[in-house]
Amino acid sequence: MSDHKTPTTFKDFIPPMGTHRLYGMGPQDFLDTMPERRWTRRAAEIAEITPENFKGITTDGTVMRDVFSIRSEGAPTLSVVEAAGKMLGLLNDAQRAKVVQPVTSMQKNRWQNGIPDYEKEGIRLDEVRPPVRDAVMAILRAAMGAEGYARLRDVMRLNGYLGELVGAEKLLGEWCYRIHFWGTPSTSEPWGWQFAGHHLAMTCFMLGDQMVHTPIFFGVEPNEASEGQFAGASVFKDEEAAGLRFAQGLDADQRRKAVIYDSILPGDLPPGRHHPLNGLNLGNAYCDNVVVPYEGITGADLRPDQKQGLLDLARSYLRTLPQGPLSAKMEDLERHWAETRFCWAGGLEEDSVFYYRIQSPVVMIEFDHHQGVVLNNEAPERFHIHTLVRTPNGNDYGADLLRQHYETSAHHNPQVAQAQDHAHSHSPAKEHSHQNTHAQDHHHGDGQLHHHHK
Repeated sequence: MSDHKTPTTFKDFIPPMGTHRLYGMGPQDFLDTMPERRWTRRAAEIAEITPENFKGITTDGTVMRDVFSIRSEGAPTLSVVEAAGKMLGLLNDAQRAKVVQPVTSMQKNRWQNGIPDYEKEGIRLDEVRPPVRDAVMAILRAAMGAEGYARLRDVMRLNGYLGELVGAEKLLGEWCYRIHFWGTPSTSEPWGWQFAGHHLAMTCFMLGDQMVHTPIFFGVEPNEASEGQFAGASVFKDEEAAGLRFAQGLDADQRRKAVIYDSILPGDLPPGRHHPLNGLNLGNAYCDNVVVPYEGITGADLRPDQKQGLLDLARSYLRTLPQGPLSAKMEDLERHWAETRFCWAGGLEEDSVFYYRIQSPVVMIEFDHHQGVVLNNEAPERFHIHTLVRTPNGNDYGADLLRQHYETSAHHNPQVAQAQDHAHSHSPAKEHSHQNTHAQDHHHGDGQLHHHHK
């Protein structure tokens, strides 16, 4: 079986208006009609989400230590915190209580990219007043790079377009997304936000001016809108083309290392390797601890021009980050370049469907063409795309940074406080000249950013 296909468009797979199973549905209608097995599976998946169980994505079940550190990255923290404060100020007490969860909350780990809206925490943008909705989007705009924010908005618009195509605008809409915080917005203490719904899960953790943007799930079905109010929305065509060009540019020996499967069609793959909803992607919802062994070609096996091409491809996914954190993340990727892998599954023709993964100790990026879920194509098509960005080795959701913060901050760790008090009591008075600047973040000379709170 071949992945080289007769050209088709998404319009070939739209059922006649009024005949789709989702026609006229709203969120509660969908939940009411779900089979019991999906509720049972959901309950089992949620039961596994506990602080004690979280490890993060690894290559062999063992977390690499000392990969991440607390540092200054120049994130626009103040702007994000101010935007969050304005949004919270527009909410009533009940809404505010649903939005702000404890910093230790596992609510963020329950994200999923399917159609059902299981959650009751946070607020849905299609259920609030326009000023609140606009204030939510101002948070995202402040916390994201311009290109990443534009992509997120197009993902939302294409979800609205999908709803129009099948007559399910209340279920699949431009604003059918929830936001919640974990922790209280702060310029110094750890906190984060998550914005999620169908085909979208955007996660942001902040600690001082440091930022982590994972897990991220962006998907589209279809990948462009050709008419109506959403005309012009289009995503992932650059990443699709750049990934294909990179794979086509590998020589014969490099391809033997990089290509793990010649096809992504379910019947051509080993049993269990393809999932009807997740395709070949591995870093999916409820997969925080999945083991993903390295596959493919290593960064050390690439020529300099190929290295730059793969770095540019990775950057296109990481540009949800604003400039400072993006630069820091790219430096992390280069530092671990010899350990970085690229693998490919699928054809190499201009109209082939395929999967690829970029994987290193500091990032895992996946791109996959999918079969229909809402549209009725039975085989993977280029117009249905799922992408994922994860931070392996325990730092999705900024979890490893949060651990380090609690271990090294005096106001969280009595042993650290006692050690600092002892050091200060044995220091000459002149060494305490910084005592009047404690209201600000300051460095203690160990390369880490510490915080003092009055």
